[in-house]
Amino acid sequence: MFSWSKNNAKKDPELFQNVSEGLKRLYRNKLFPLEDTYRFHDFHSPALEDADFDNKPMVLLVGQYSTGKTTFIRHLMEQDFPGMRIGPEPTTDSFIAVMYGEQEGVIPGNALVVDPKKPFRKLNAFGNAFLNRFMCAQLKNAVLDSISIIDTPGILSGEKQRISRGYDFAAVLEWFAERVDRIILLFDAHKLDISDEFSEVIKALKNHEDKMRVVLNKADQISTQQLMRVYGALMWSLGKIINTPEVVRVYIGSFWAQPLLIADNRKLFEAEEQDLFRDIQSLPRNAALRKLNDLIKRARLAKVHAYIITSLKKEMPSVFGKDSKKKELISNLGAIYEKIEKEHNISPGDFPNLKKMQELLNGQDFNKFPALKPKLLENVEDMLANDIAKLMTLVRQEEASMPNQIVKGGAFDGAMNGPFGHGYGEGAGEGIDELEWVVGRDKPSYDEIFYTLSPVNGKVSGAAAKKEMLKSKLPNTVLGKIWTLADVDKDGYLDDEEFALANHLIKVKLEGYELPSKLPSHLVPPSKRGQELQ
Repeated sequence: MFSWSKNNAKKDPELFQNVSEGLKRLYRNKLFPLEDTYRFHDFHSPALEDADFDNKPMVLLVGQYSTGKTTFIRHLMEQDFPGMRIGPEPTTDSFIAVMYGEQEGVIPGNALVVDPKKPFRKLNAFGNAFLNRFMCAQLKNAVLDSISIIDTPGILSGEKQRISRGYDFAAVLEWFAERVDRIILLFDAHKLDISDEFSEVIKALKNHEDKMRVVLNKADQISTQQLMRVYGALMWSLGKIINTPEVVRVYIGSFWAQPLLIADNRKLFEAEEQDLFRDIQSLPRNAALRKLNDLIKRARLAKVHAYIITSLKKEMPSVFGKDSKKKELISNLGAIYEKIEKEHNISPGDFPNLKKMQELLNGQDFNKFPALKPKLLENVEDMLANDIAKLMTLVRQEEASMPNQIVKGGAFDGAMNGPFGHGYGEGAGEGIDELEWVVGRDKPSYDEIFYTLSPVNGKVSGAAAKKEMLKSKLPNTVLGKIWTLADVDKDGYLDDEEFALANHLIKVKLEGYELPSKLPSHLVPPSKRGQELQ
């Protein structure tokens, strides 16, 4: 059990038993009063509840219809879930929270948003049109023991479909984006056209690029040349919408349990799947840090919001011309942003979207806005300057005290175990199951080179070996690691077996594989087996 306390004698000491409790108390005692006073929840995001801090990491899947979102979930869990529908046409018409439960079943939206143990209570603000299209599918599955997954309706194109939803689709996704740990955008390799609604959705997720990953699905259905062009087209399309200098991480593959139609890129698909799985598996370990990071982002926005509201209040006349002044202030909101930015030394990136803020302010009575209350801002400043830093230490302590937390079960186990784990039998792992020493296959050709180096007492010096190894044109840092691995007896010389091993490792590296950090037992030369353990 870990705890930390404030050393400042002027303030009540804070004692937290764990990160989750610390986040809840900091939010309730320091950030929520500021949000509540300046009506932050009416403008930006509903108030947080205890379930928001206690829930498991969540993965949000977003994409146009028939990109394989539901199939992706089915692939991860290796199990059907209640309410699941899969087809080439638009099938999923609801938001489905796939979560762990001892009893398998479905909880409808209206019942779900009154459950204090679920982090969805604030979704009732979107009304019945949304709640009738929201449910929770519960089932007992090892993957869901570590994470929850949110399936979303397939995004359509055209004005008619967007209006007929009856609720603000982009706003609902933005609500989820604030609270999830990972956002996965799925694209079909056959149809990369990004519809108006999908473009609007991606823009709504703009403040959460750090959580965003892109999956180019169904890539086994096109040839290598087509895949190269499709990948380029996808990056170009995303660049126009996301409009950031950083490139979004794109994973290429076919995320379902069916045979590959075109197996030419099997090795690429396996590597990409492993990378994506590792990214998802890391979520439980980083969950507390993500919640801490989101609280900091929220606190910074709440501070800026308070300055905006008080600035508008300050500019309003006491008696006449209130309506005209309100219109003038809204139209000049950009100038007010700049003034606040300079006056309080705030980064431009902390300010809310100008156009959206102007729209929200139109329906507000500026005379009811409160004046500046320095004490509330001081509490948030103290939270950011002192409490968060101490809580960060507690995060690290909790991580160190827990076993390695990763997502297990389903496809995650199939990708790690036995001879079908990534890289098994390839590169440095080649020959792992063979009785004969795998290096022995090419040893005769390596011996021919070895004996041209004039060995003394059956060994060549480091200087002689260096000249030969440099012919590979690998960097010295890589060749140095190969030497360390190949010089099994650590005598500074290489005998014929060690020289053959060095050349084998050079070949492994030149073929594009990574070198092992420690020499695998199946690569140890037969005459040296047992020595490397001494």
